[in-house]
Amino acid sequence: MQGYHWTRTLHALHEQAVRRYAEGVRSPEALLSEAQTAQLASIGAKPIELYDYVEDAHSLDWSAAFLILSIRREYFLAVQNGIPSARHYVRADFPAKDAELEGIRWLPRLILKAHCRLRGELPRDLMYGCGGDRAFFQKYDIHPADFLRFFWSVGEDQAAILAYVRGERPRLPVVAGCDASLSS
Repeated sequence: MQGYHWTRTLHALHEQAVRRYAEGVRSPEALLSEAQTAQLASIGAKPIELYDYVEDAHSLDWSAAFLILSIRREYFLAVQNGIPSARHYVRADFPAKDAELEGIRWLPRLILKAHCRLRGELPRDLMYGCGGDRAFFQKYDIHPADFLRFFWSVGEDQAAILAYVRGERPRLPVVAGCDASLSS
């Protein structure tokens, strides 16, 4: 899913998934054809992710899902060179839901989820942007896509992540080779 119209293609896949879900389809693999599943794979996405976004559409709208998918696509193409990770985590790898980092409940779990979401390594039975994630993001007034992008920019720097969650929202680093002073 490359080129000028990749966003339209992704939106069309989402709309089809919405229709199929409304028709009673409750299997992620049954939402899309094999060719459409390959289109998703070309941006580092999986049918389960689209299924999760459709299933939770009442709380996580298409624009939020699109932003998360776009960040994953960018990471997949720019960092992973379009090659899926061979590693896949399992639910047992994740901190407990009540785990805390410097008194912030859920953050250890969310950090690993962001790590896995960027790299395409989330277990099938976990969602980045689930109800628990959304409650966390609402409490700290952070958009799920913004957290994911920030996480990408700072990596595993827990001090930076803690500062970000506590409201110290630094500007994202400028991408190497880009100069903000360039004029049009």
